[in-house]
Amino acid sequence: MKEEITTTTTLPTTSLQAAWNWGLSSLNEQKWVKKTSDSKSSTRYPIKLLRYWFMYHLIKEEQSRLGRPLRVCEIGVDRGQMRRYMQDAGFTDIACWEAVDYKLQPELMESNYTKLIQANVGLADFGLAEKYDVIILLHLLEHLFEPEQLVTKLSSTLVSNGVLIGGFPTLPQLLQAYQQKNIRLTAGDFEHVSTFSPLRVKSMAQSCGLNLDFMSGTYFLRKRDFFLENFKGWVRINLFWGALFPALSGEIYWRMRK
Repeated sequence: MKEEITTTTTLPTTSLQAAWNWGLSSLNEQKWVKKTSDSKSSTRYPIKLLRYWFMYHLIKEEQSRLGRPLRVCEIGVDRGQMRRYMQDAGFTDIACWEAVDYKLQPELMESNYTKLIQANVGLADFGLAEKYDVIILLHLLEHLFEPEQLVTKLSSTLVSNGVLIGGFPTLPQLLQAYQQKNIRLTAGDFEHVSTFSPLRVKSMAQSCGLNLDFMSGTYFLRKRDFFLENFKGWVRINLFWGALFPALSGEIYWRMRK
């Protein structure tokens, strides 16, 4: 598959550049991911899948920068949607792609991971034995009481100039601490217990000794099977909103560099 607009190799890409330049064709190639993530949606460019779209382009940029296959570790893989997104989009420049999760789903056996590691990342003795170019934390940190501790630990397993990429729901800084306190009162196992604002993302990178060189919001309106999600222009409008107003954009995605 060929993207309609080639990803720029100039780093770092800004959120506005991403909203304008990054191709959307890969969203329309995701039959398996669409079915797994939301079987009731039939639109061509589902905004829900932008979580994988952001990671796809950040990974592509890193491979372009290095000029070689990447060593990747993905933590919190669910059923392997991120790996399958990359495969179905035609990206193959991978030296290894290891998966870490507390529960290994049967679907992971079909997703061509180099290694499957069953582990609870919230435990004090969790650690990775290898070094990686890219570590993916996609919709994981909101499930941890101390997300900064994990980010600090993982930063030591990056190669020099390697990156952590990920994302989660977002909200304005004025509401972040209040909402986090409220959800922790009623949260069950594996539910959200941490909340994030763009300011917390910046503070997390700084406290963990990393450089935040990309951050963007995602959308102002997401509705299952919404007819406008068949049009690239609608997705672009949402991406521009996310770039301009990340705290008001539903979800936020980022890259932190060692």
